[in-house]
Amino acid sequence: MKFETIALHGGQTVDDTKSRGVPLYRTSAYLFDSAQHAQDLFDLKVPGNIYTRLGNPTQDVLEQRLAQLEGGKAALALASGTNAIFYTMINICDGGDEIVASSGLYGGTYTMFDAILPQFGITTRFADVNNPDSFREKINDKTRALYIESVGNPALDVADIEAFAAIAEEFKLPLVVDATFTTPYLLRPLERGAHIVVHSLTKWIGGHGTALGGVVVDGGTFDWTQEKFSLYNKPDKGYHNMRFGHDLGDMNPLAFIVRMRTVPLRNLGGCISPDNCWMFLQGLETLSLRMERHSENALSVAKYLQGHDRVEWVRYPGLEGDSQYEKAVRYLPEGAGGMVVFGIKGGREAGRRFIEALSLFSHVANVGDAKSLAIHPASTTHSQLSAEALATGGIGEELVRLSIGIENIEDILEDLSRALSAS
Repeated sequence: MKFETIALHGGQTVDDTKSRGVPLYRTSAYLFDSAQHAQDLFDLKVPGNIYTRLGNPTQDVLEQRLAQLEGGKAALALASGTNAIFYTMINICDGGDEIVASSGLYGGTYTMFDAILPQFGITTRFADVNNPDSFREKINDKTRALYIESVGNPALDVADIEAFAAIAEEFKLPLVVDATFTTPYLLRPLERGAHIVVHSLTKWIGGHGTALGGVVVDGGTFDWTQEKFSLYNKPDKGYHNMRFGHDLGDMNPLAFIVRMRTVPLRNLGGCISPDNCWMFLQGLETLSLRMERHSENALSVAKYLQGHDRVEWVRYPGLEGDSQYEKAVRYLPEGAGGMVVFGIKGGREAGRRFIEALSLFSHVANVGDAKSLAIHPASTTHSQLSAEALATGGIGEELVRLSIGIENIEDILEDLSRALSAS
């Protein structure tokens, strides 16, 4: 099936009720057929439901559908995109291990890598996503993963995923890609050599700003039996002394996602609610249509801002002449997404006046909504970063971030025109 068809039908088997819509299962626990059945479930000998913290039938449809859309082997939905990133990292790295990551990350991810993961003994070395060789220079015998965003937040740098995949292959490391800004409709990183993809479902996949969630998609192509990945090769005392890289039988290729469900999720509890899964399934059904309109509108906004006398600079990867344009043509032929950032003349104070003068755009700390959104990152979403980290990430005080919605483009441009005049 093609993308649009999978987005409507993938992962669902119509049950005995003959419900056409995916049923919403609001339950915390499930009946066991017998004592032996219960034991077999906990021993991973048979598939099935135990407790909604581990999984839920509504969640299962969402996970299967997302895995199919990404071209992956399996997926795990979680409480938020940040939770998905955190569980991914602690599902790869043990104390003393290191990550090499882009310096131009979403502020919350940067803080996680820079300040929180070190509390677990996990160190991150930051490098320039526009220079893959800078990642190679940071790799050492402690490195256990490479981490990038398909399109950076908020600087909108497009990652050359195939170049990073080549480095990952050279050093036998997993390449993890946060593809929130592109969604599987615009880009499927697994097809370009990535091993693991994460998304904030809260953004374009959900599409309506109504629920929080994240997902991790496992390509099932990485060899976790390498000795340096201790979490997969030593007996796990938290789960029957299982060696996840070796003892799963037919599920060995899915060692990563199986371990994430049975160790971090089972014991730390960052589970997604069935209601949120159901809402994300509704969003997926129209994802292709919305991403086309988001991209079309965003390109029109970028062209408009490029010619405005109150604007210092504009960044949109799909804008001809943009520093990221060649990579966008290569990786994003279906559209460059719904994000536009620009520098407003007058700096922080002009940015404040601009934000307050908007009426159609909503001033919120979110992106990916069907409605147009705006924010000033240096004073909000990335305010916890130092001046040096802001500069490294390309986040100046003049930068305004726009998440372009699917409203009529004439209404969007009219609102921007009024606000720029007021700035």
